[in-house]
Amino acid sequence: MASRQITQDTFDAVVQENITEFDMDPDEAVSEAVQQFESQGVDLSNIIKAPRKPSSDQNDQIHEILQILELLRKCVDSSALGEMGDLLLHFSEQCKQGLAYRFQSAQKCAYPVLLSAWKLSLGDRDLTLKALHAMSSLTDGQPDLFEPVGQQLLVKTLEENTNDADATLIGIQLVRHICLKHEQNRQDLVKAGILPLLTGAIVKHGTDAELVRKACLALKIMTFDDDVRVPFGHAHDHAKKIVLENNGLKVIINAAKGFMDNSTVLSELCSTLAQLSVRNEFCQEIVDLGGLNFMVALLADCIDHQDLVKQVLNTIRAIAGNDDVKDAIVNTGGTDLIVLAMNRHLSSSQICEQGCAALCMLALRKPDNCKVIMEGGGALAALQAMKKQACMLIRNLVSRMRDFSQPILEMGAETLILEAQAAHRDCDDVAKAALRDLGCKVELRELWTGQKGSLAQ
Repeated sequence: MASRQITQDTFDAVVQENITEFDMDPDEAVSEAVQQFESQGVDLSNIIKAPRKPSSDQNDQIHEILQILELLRKCVDSSALGEMGDLLLHFSEQCKQGLAYRFQSAQKCAYPVLLSAWKLSLGDRDLTLKALHAMSSLTDGQPDLFEPVGQQLLVKTLEENTNDADATLIGIQLVRHICLKHEQNRQDLVKAGILPLLTGAIVKHGTDAELVRKACLALKIMTFDDDVRVPFGHAHDHAKKIVLENNGLKVIINAAKGFMDNSTVLSELCSTLAQLSVRNEFCQEIVDLGGLNFMVALLADCIDHQDLVKQVLNTIRAIAGNDDVKDAIVNTGGTDLIVLAMNRHLSSSQICEQGCAALCMLALRKPDNCKVIMEGGGALAALQAMKKQACMLIRNLVSRMRDFSQPILEMGAETLILEAQAAHRDCDDVAKAALRDLGCKVELRELWTGQKGSLAQ
């Protein structure tokens, strides 16, 4: 059942009634109004839950962000650039207070006002930065606001400011805000030429940690399939364009070498590489560019950095989709490091899951790799961190190497798999498959008997 909705005016009217009729102070009046509406099942996520401010131009009161917006509108109408800068800054600060502030200002046509201010600011670096920042603040969580004119202006601004790290950084932030969970904006910006601007920014400003990190995140978002409103997106095509037309893998691997002491940037770079590993040849290219050796060395040197370890394991799992790369990972000692990482971080479910997933890929269709994983303690590490991926790993280890079944069972595998099956319902199928391949008794349900209406629920 959908939540009930009210307008900002309705909420403000109740707050004012609490103040005038019940003699409450403003904060108390707001708190009472929130409690009253929430008890009625009203969704207040887009409502500014704060007292209105006195307005100098009107007899009534108005929220501060709307006051600033009205003043900004007047500056745009009169092209008063001298006053516009401070108003843009104040508007950005108000937007940071929450989505409700951004939503209510958007309801009052903030987007066209900011777009006009942005156009007027071109040629004035300081004013352009403030206009970009204000637009980025407004569209955070509201990508639907952006449209073709704004997209063209964004690409033009980035093209004209490639040497300006500050303008590039804010522009990339805006790209992220309008492309997250918005497939049409992604497609439009890719067609408009955003990808070479993002990879070019990484090359041009390769020593700027924050810019490199956010540019990689923007590239990664271009390959997402997270917009539930469309049946399918262009995630795969965008990944191909980043790699084939913009040399994305080389750009990212080269950039990573400059941030060996920055685990946050390295995590984002590794995560982006994993997202781009969508084809066999891309996985091989990462190896050929030295990316595999780099990640193995990184895993060894940064074994205590949990988030970085998780992302490196995720990338190794991704490139191991290529059977030749599987062998390269094993030959570089990758399996030992994966097991070491899992044992070091047994309390981290994410690392254990990524480690099991990586070993699972390495074992798939590779009996020789299974031997290496077994001898390196991979099965034992998986059993100690039993989850869905661990069940898949056990299954892959024994499906072609039945001799491994008995030593794995002696580690207590059957009991642990049954416990994982009971604790995690999504493990049921892979747990049964692992038990079956281990030679254990498995109770299988007949879901369909061939007769209408006999499908088990």
